Amino acid sequence: MRPRTPPRNGSVRKRTAAPPPPPPRRYRSMAEVMREAKAAPPITGDYYADVLCEQCRSGDRDEEILLCDRCDRGYHLFCLRPIVVRVPSNAWFCPSCAEEKPFQSFPLMQRRIVDFFRIQKCSEAVAEMKCGTSQDGKKRRKRSLVMYKKRRKILPFVPTDNPAQRLEQMGSLATALTALQMEFSNELTYMPGMVPRSSNQAIIEKGGMQVLSREDKETLDLCRTMHKRGECPPLRVVFDSREGFTVQADGNIKDMTLISEYTGDVDYLKNREHDDCDSMMTLLLAENPSDSLVICPDKRGNIARFINGINNHTPEGRKKQNLKCVRYNVDGECRVLLVACRNISSGERLYYDYNGYEQEYPTQHFV
Repeated sequence: MRPRTPPRNGSVRKRTAAPPPPPPRRYRSMAEVMREAKAAPPITGDYYADVLCEQCRSGDRDEEILLCDRCDRGYHLFCLRPIVVRVPSNAWFCPSCAEEKPFQSFPLMQRRIVDFFRIQKCSEAVAEMKCGTSQDGKKRRKRSLVMYKKRRKILPFVPTDNPAQRLEQMGSLATALTALQMEFSNELTYMPGMVPRSSNQAIIEKGGMQVLSREDKETLDLCRTMHKRGECPPLRVVFDSREGFTVQADGNIKDMTLISEYTGDVDYLKNREHDDCDSMMTLLLAENPSDSLVICPDKRGNIARFINGINNHTPEGRKKQNLKCVRYNVDGECRVLLVACRNISSGERLYYDYNGYEQEYPTQHFV
Protein backbone atom coordinates (compact mmCIF):
# COMPACT_ATOMS: atom_id res chain seq x y z
CA MET A 1 0.00 0.00 0.00
CA ARG A 2 1.24 3.46 -0.99
CA PRO A 3 2.14 5.70 1.97
CA ARG A 4 0.03 8.85 2.54
CA THR A 5 1.63 11.99 1.10
CA PRO A 6 2.24 14.78 3.66
CA PRO A 7 0.87 18.28 2.88
CA ARG A 8 2.99 20.43 0.62
CA ASN A 9 3.49 23.18 3.21
CA GLY A 10 5.14 20.68 5.51
CA SER A 11 2.49 20.81 8.26
CA VAL A 12 0.83 17.71 9.62
CA ARG A 13 -2.86 17.68 10.47
CA LYS A 14 -3.61 16.48 14.00
CA ARG A 15 -6.86 15.90 15.81
CA THR A 16 -7.04 18.56 18.55
CA ALA A 17 -9.08 18.56 21.76
CA ALA A 18 -11.56 21.35 22.56
CA PRO A 19 -10.01 24.26 24.52
CA PRO A 20 -10.72 24.23 28.23
CA PRO A 21 -13.54 26.61 29.36
CA PRO A 22 -12.41 30.00 30.68
CA PRO A 23 -12.39 30.38 34.42
CA PRO A 24 -15.58 31.97 35.80
CA ARG A 25 -15.36 35.79 35.83
CA ARG A 26 -15.43 37.29 39.26
CA TYR A 27 -17.33 40.53 39.62
CA ARG A 28 -16.24 42.97 42.24
CA SER A 29 -18.74 44.10 44.80
CA MET A 30 -19.97 47.69 44.87
CA ALA A 31 -18.12 48.20 48.16
CA GLU A 32 -14.80 47.30 46.47
CA VAL A 33 -15.54 49.61 43.54
CA MET A 34 -16.37 52.51 45.85
CA ARG A 35 -13.18 51.96 47.88
CA GLU A 36 -11.02 52.32 44.79
CA ALA A 37 -13.02 55.05 43.06
CA LYS A 38 -11.59 58.54 43.05
CA ALA A 39 -13.70 61.29 44.52
CA ALA A 40 -15.21 63.68 41.96
CA PRO A 41 -14.30 67.33 42.35
CA PRO A 42 -17.04 69.26 44.18
CA ILE A 43 -19.35 71.45 42.10
CA THR A 44 -18.91 75.03 43.22
CA GLY A 45 -20.80 78.17 42.35
CA ASP A 46 -18.38 78.79 39.47
CA TYR A 47 -19.31 75.53 37.72
CA TYR A 48 -22.02 77.22 35.64
CA ALA A 49 -20.47 80.67 35.68
CA ASP A 50 -19.83 80.61 31.93
CA VAL A 51 -23.37 79.53 30.99
CA LEU A 52 -25.02 81.97 28.59
CA CYS A 53 -28.61 82.27 27.53
CA GLU A 54 -28.99 80.65 24.12
CA GLN A 55 -31.46 83.33 23.09
CA CYS A 56 -29.90 86.65 24.17
CA ARG A 57 -26.30 85.34 24.64
CA SER A 58 -26.04 87.01 28.04
CA GLY A 59 -25.07 85.44 31.35
CA ASP A 60 -26.62 88.20 33.45
CA ARG A 61 -29.32 87.37 36.00
CA ASP A 62 -28.04 83.81 36.20
CA GLU A 63 -30.55 83.03 38.95
CA GLU A 64 -33.24 83.21 36.24
CA ILE A 65 -31.48 80.94 33.74
CA LEU A 66 -33.05 77.52 33.20
CA LEU A 67 -30.73 74.64 32.31
CA CYS A 68 -32.07 71.93 30.03
CA ASP A 69 -32.03 68.53 31.73
CA ARG A 70 -30.96 66.90 28.47
CA CYS A 71 -28.42 69.16 26.74
CA ASP A 72 -27.47 71.47 29.66
CA ARG A 73 -27.99 74.62 27.57
CA GLY A 74 -29.42 77.64 29.35
CA TYR A 75 -32.32 80.02 28.69
CA HIS A 76 -33.59 83.01 30.63
CA LEU A 77 -37.15 82.57 31.91
CA PHE A 78 -38.17 85.75 30.10
CA CYS A 79 -36.38 84.84 26.86
CA LEU A 80 -38.38 81.68 26.30
CA ARG A 81 -41.48 81.78 24.10
CA PRO A 82 -43.98 81.52 25.61
CA ILE A 83 -42.44 83.04 28.76
CA VAL A 84 -41.87 80.63 31.65
CA VAL A 85 -43.15 82.15 34.90
CA ARG A 86 -41.00 80.29 37.42
CA VAL A 87 -38.41 77.53 37.66
CA PRO A 88 -40.17 74.14 37.24
CA SER A 89 -39.81 71.67 40.08
CA ASN A 90 -39.64 68.71 37.69
CA ALA A 91 -37.44 68.01 34.68
CA TRP A 92 -37.41 70.75 32.04
CA PHE A 93 -36.34 70.47 28.40
CA CYS A 94 -35.40 73.35 26.12
CA PRO A 95 -37.34 73.98 22.88
CA SER A 96 -34.76 72.02 20.84
CA CYS A 97 -34.91 68.93 23.06
CA ALA A 98 -38.64 69.06 23.77
CA GLU A 99 -39.50 68.55 20.09
CA GLU A 100 -43.00 69.89 20.62
CA LYS A 101 -45.29 69.40 17.66
CA PRO A 102 -47.38 72.34 16.43
CA PHE A 103 -50.97 72.12 17.59
CA GLN A 104 -53.70 71.38 15.08
CA SER A 105 -56.88 73.41 14.71
CA PHE A 106 -60.04 71.69 15.86
CA PRO A 107 -62.32 70.78 12.93
CA LEU A 108 -65.08 73.37 12.48
CA MET A 109 -67.81 70.79 12.14
CA GLN A 110 -71.02 71.32 14.06
CA ARG A 111 -71.31 67.67 15.05
CA ARG A 112 -67.76 67.59 16.41
CA ILE A 113 -68.31 70.83 18.34
CA VAL A 114 -71.58 69.57 19.80
CA ASP A 115 -69.92 66.34 20.96
CA PHE A 116 -66.83 68.07 22.37
CA PHE A 117 -68.79 70.55 24.49
CA ARG A 118 -71.65 68.12 25.19
CA ILE A 119 -74.23 70.64 24.02
CA GLN A 120 -77.77 69.73 24.96
CA LYS A 121 -80.83 70.22 22.75
CA CYS A 122 -83.49 71.96 24.80
CA SER A 123 -87.17 71.94 23.90
CA GLU A 124 -88.76 75.13 22.72
CA ALA A 125 -90.76 75.35 25.92
CA VAL A 126 -87.65 75.25 28.08
CA ALA A 127 -85.88 77.75 25.82
CA GLU A 128 -88.88 80.07 25.96
CA MET A 129 -88.99 79.79 29.75
CA LYS A 130 -85.33 80.71 30.01
CA CYS A 131 -85.71 83.58 27.59
CA GLY A 132 -88.68 84.83 29.57
CA THR A 133 -86.59 84.78 32.72
CA SER A 134 -83.92 86.83 30.97
CA GLN A 135 -86.48 89.36 29.74
CA ASP A 136 -88.04 89.65 33.18
CA GLY A 137 -84.60 90.31 34.57
CA LYS A 138 -84.07 93.08 32.04
CA LYS A 139 -87.42 94.63 33.02
CA ARG A 140 -86.50 94.55 36.68
CA ARG A 141 -83.22 96.23 35.91
CA LYS A 142 -84.98 98.99 33.98
CA ARG A 143 -87.38 99.70 36.81
CA SER A 144 -84.65 99.77 39.47
CA LEU A 145 -81.91 101.66 37.65
CA VAL A 146 -80.78 103.49 40.80
CA MET A 147 -80.47 100.25 42.74
CA TYR A 148 -78.46 98.77 39.86
CA LYS A 149 -75.89 101.55 40.07
CA LYS A 150 -75.49 101.06 43.81
CA ARG A 151 -75.37 97.27 43.88
CA ARG A 152 -73.46 96.71 40.63
CA LYS A 153 -75.43 93.67 39.52
CA ILE A 154 -73.75 91.04 37.39
CA LEU A 155 -75.03 90.99 33.80
CA PRO A 156 -75.40 87.88 31.61
CA PHE A 157 -73.18 87.69 28.56
CA VAL A 158 -74.69 88.32 25.13
CA PRO A 159 -73.85 85.52 22.66
CA THR A 160 -72.84 86.22 19.09
CA ASP A 161 -75.80 86.15 16.68
CA ASN A 162 -73.83 84.78 13.71
CA PRO A 163 -73.84 80.94 13.96
CA ALA A 164 -70.70 80.62 11.81
CA GLN A 165 -68.81 83.08 14.01
CA ARG A 166 -70.02 81.30 17.14
CA LEU A 167 -68.76 78.01 15.70
CA GLU A 168 -65.33 79.57 15.16
CA GLN A 169 -65.29 80.86 18.74
CA MET A 170 -66.03 77.42 20.16
CA GLY A 171 -63.58 75.83 17.75
CA SER A 172 -60.78 78.09 19.01
CA LEU A 173 -61.45 76.96 22.59
CA ALA A 174 -61.58 73.31 21.51
CA THR A 175 -58.22 73.77 19.75
CA ALA A 176 -56.57 75.16 22.89
CA LEU A 177 -58.04 72.47 25.17
CA THR A 178 -57.00 69.70 22.78
CA ALA A 179 -53.46 71.10 22.50
CA LEU A 180 -53.10 70.82 26.28
CA GLN A 181 -54.81 67.41 26.34
CA MET A 182 -57.65 68.78 28.47
CA GLU A 183 -61.33 67.95 28.63
CA PHE A 184 -63.99 70.65 28.61
CA SER A 185 -65.75 71.13 31.93
CA ASN A 186 -67.90 74.12 32.80
CA GLU A 187 -68.21 73.23 36.49
CA LEU A 188 -66.05 72.26 39.43
CA THR A 189 -65.12 68.57 39.42
CA TYR A 190 -64.48 66.45 42.50
CA MET A 191 -62.38 63.47 41.46
CA PRO A 192 -62.03 60.32 43.60
CA GLY A 193 -58.99 60.45 45.85
CA MET A 194 -58.76 64.26 45.83
CA VAL A 195 -61.43 66.30 47.61
CA PRO A 196 -65.02 65.36 48.43
CA ARG A 197 -67.60 67.99 47.58
CA SER A 198 -68.52 68.21 51.25
CA SER A 199 -65.14 69.87 51.93
CA ASN A 200 -66.09 72.92 49.85
CA GLN A 201 -67.79 74.90 52.62
CA ALA A 202 -67.77 78.67 52.35
CA ILE A 203 -68.50 78.95 56.07
CA ILE A 204 -64.90 77.99 56.95
CA GLU A 205 -63.40 80.79 54.79
CA LYS A 206 -60.96 82.84 56.84
CA GLY A 207 -62.62 86.20 57.50
CA GLY A 208 -65.83 85.13 55.76
CA MET A 209 -66.89 85.20 52.11
CA GLN A 210 -69.38 87.46 50.37
CA VAL A 211 -72.66 85.82 49.46
CA LEU A 212 -73.85 85.95 45.86
CA SER A 213 -77.19 87.76 45.77
CA ARG A 214 -80.34 86.05 44.55
CA GLU A 215 -80.50 88.11 41.36
CA ASP A 216 -76.82 87.49 40.58
CA LYS A 217 -77.33 83.77 41.15
CA GLU A 218 -80.18 83.87 38.61
CA THR A 219 -77.73 85.45 36.16
CA LEU A 220 -75.19 82.72 36.88
CA ASP A 221 -77.79 80.01 36.34
CA LEU A 222 -78.96 81.67 33.12
CA CYS A 223 -75.39 81.77 31.76
CA ARG A 224 -74.89 78.10 32.62
CA THR A 225 -78.10 77.24 30.77
CA MET A 226 -76.98 79.21 27.72
CA HIS A 227 -73.66 77.35 27.76
CA LYS A 228 -75.51 74.02 27.73
CA ARG A 229 -77.45 75.19 24.67
CA GLY A 230 -74.22 76.08 22.87
CA GLU A 231 -74.49 79.84 23.46
CA CYS A 232 -71.15 81.18 24.66
CA PRO A 233 -69.68 84.62 25.41
CA PRO A 234 -68.22 86.49 22.41
CA LEU A 235 -64.67 85.29 23.06
CA ARG A 236 -61.95 83.73 20.95
CA VAL A 237 -58.82 81.84 22.06
CA VAL A 238 -55.71 82.84 20.08
CA PHE A 239 -52.07 81.81 20.28
CA ASP A 240 -49.43 84.45 20.94
CA SER A 241 -45.72 83.64 20.63
CA ARG A 242 -44.95 85.51 23.86
CA GLU A 243 -48.03 84.78 25.97
CA GLY A 244 -49.05 81.38 24.65
CA PHE A 245 -52.79 80.77 24.44
CA THR A 246 -54.74 83.88 25.40
CA VAL A 247 -58.32 85.14 25.12
CA GLN A 248 -59.62 88.16 23.24
CA ALA A 249 -63.07 89.66 22.86
CA ASP A 250 -64.84 88.80 19.62
CA GLY A 251 -67.46 91.47 20.21
CA ASN A 252 -68.15 94.40 22.53
CA ILE A 253 -68.67 93.41 26.18
CA LYS A 254 -70.34 95.64 28.78
CA ASP A 255 -69.00 96.40 32.22
CA MET A 256 -70.08 93.87 34.92
CA THR A 257 -70.74 91.13 32.35
CA LEU A 258 -70.15 87.60 33.60
CA ILE A 259 -67.32 86.22 31.47
CA SER A 260 -66.84 82.77 32.95
CA GLU A 261 -66.74 80.70 36.09
CA TYR A 262 -63.28 79.34 36.91
CA THR A 263 -63.54 75.54 36.73
CA GLY A 264 -61.34 72.48 37.06
CA ASP A 265 -60.48 69.73 39.54
CA VAL A 266 -60.75 70.72 43.20
CA ASP A 267 -57.85 69.65 45.42
CA TYR A 268 -56.31 70.50 48.77
CA LEU A 269 -53.70 73.25 48.63
CA LYS A 270 -51.29 71.09 50.64
CA ASN A 271 -51.32 68.51 47.83
CA ARG A 272 -50.37 71.10 45.21
CA GLU A 273 -47.69 73.14 46.93
CA HIS A 274 -44.98 71.76 44.60
CA ASP A 275 -47.17 71.45 41.52
CA ASP A 276 -45.95 72.98 38.25
CA CYS A 277 -49.46 73.82 37.03
CA ASP A 278 -49.33 77.56 36.31
CA SER A 279 -53.11 78.09 36.38
CA MET A 280 -54.15 77.02 39.87
CA MET A 281 -56.81 79.25 41.42
CA THR A 282 -57.56 79.77 45.10
CA LEU A 283 -61.02 78.45 45.95
CA LEU A 284 -61.07 78.43 49.75
CA LEU A 285 -58.69 80.02 52.27
CA ALA A 286 -59.55 78.30 55.55
CA GLU A 287 -58.49 79.15 59.08
CA ASN A 288 -56.82 75.75 59.12
CA PRO A 289 -54.40 75.73 56.13
CA SER A 290 -54.91 71.98 55.68
CA ASP A 291 -58.54 72.70 54.72
CA SER A 292 -57.68 75.28 52.03
CA LEU A 293 -58.74 74.35 48.50
CA VAL A 294 -57.53 75.22 44.99
CA ILE A 295 -58.92 74.74 41.48
CA CYS A 296 -56.53 72.84 39.18
CA PRO A 297 -57.42 73.17 35.47
CA ASP A 298 -54.65 70.88 34.24
CA LYS A 299 -56.92 68.05 33.05
CA ARG A 300 -60.37 69.63 32.92
CA GLY A 301 -61.43 73.25 32.52
CA ASN A 302 -63.01 75.94 30.37
CA ILE A 303 -62.02 79.22 28.71
CA ALA A 304 -61.01 80.76 32.05
CA ARG A 305 -57.88 78.56 31.92
CA PHE A 306 -56.51 80.67 29.04
CA ILE A 307 -57.18 84.21 30.33
CA ASN A 308 -53.82 85.76 31.20
CA GLY A 309 -52.77 87.89 34.15
CA ILE A 310 -51.44 91.42 34.32
CA ASN A 311 -47.92 92.46 35.24
CA ASN A 312 -48.36 93.81 38.78
CA HIS A 313 -44.95 95.49 38.70
CA THR A 314 -45.54 98.09 35.97
CA PRO A 315 -48.20 100.81 35.52
CA GLU A 316 -48.65 99.71 31.90
CA GLY A 317 -49.36 96.17 33.04
CA ARG A 318 -51.93 97.25 35.60
CA LYS A 319 -53.75 99.35 33.00
CA LYS A 320 -54.46 96.21 30.97
CA GLN A 321 -56.78 94.77 33.59
CA ASN A 322 -60.35 94.55 32.31
CA LEU A 323 -61.61 91.64 34.44
CA LYS A 324 -61.88 91.04 38.15
CA CYS A 325 -61.72 87.68 39.86
CA VAL A 326 -64.22 87.36 42.72
CA ARG A 327 -64.89 84.45 45.07
CA TYR A 328 -68.51 84.05 46.16
CA ASN A 329 -70.54 81.95 48.55
CA VAL A 330 -73.10 80.28 46.29
CA ASP A 331 -75.56 78.09 48.18
CA GLY A 332 -72.93 77.43 50.85
CA GLU A 333 -70.14 76.50 48.40
CA CYS A 334 -67.19 78.57 47.20
CA ARG A 335 -67.24 79.57 43.53
CA VAL A 336 -64.89 81.79 41.52
CA LEU A 337 -66.29 84.16 38.89
CA LEU A 338 -64.54 86.31 36.30
CA VAL A 339 -66.49 89.53 35.68
CA ALA A 340 -65.75 92.49 33.40
CA CYS A 341 -64.66 95.52 35.42
CA ARG A 342 -65.06 97.97 32.52
CA ASN A 343 -66.36 98.05 28.96
CA ILE A 344 -64.30 95.80 26.68
CA SER A 345 -63.96 96.51 22.97
CA SER A 346 -63.96 93.86 20.27
CA GLY A 347 -60.42 92.62 19.61
CA GLU A 348 -59.18 93.56 23.10
CA ARG A 349 -57.41 90.84 25.06
CA LEU A 350 -58.66 89.86 28.50
CA TYR A 351 -56.54 90.23 31.64
CA TYR A 352 -57.09 90.06 35.38
CA ASP A 353 -54.95 90.25 38.51
CA TYR A 354 -53.50 86.85 39.41
CA ASN A 355 -52.49 88.19 42.83
CA GLY A 356 -55.87 89.32 44.04
CA TYR A 357 -55.54 87.42 47.33
CA GLU A 358 -52.11 85.97 48.21
CA GLN A 359 -49.65 88.19 46.31
CA GLU A 360 -47.55 85.11 45.56
CA TYR A 361 -47.71 84.62 41.80
CA PRO A 362 -44.56 85.91 40.00
CA THR A 363 -45.80 88.29 37.30
CA GLN A 364 -42.71 90.47 36.79
CA HIS A 365 -42.03 88.92 33.37
CA PHE A 366 -45.60 89.13 32.09
CA VAL A 367 -46.07 91.14 28.92
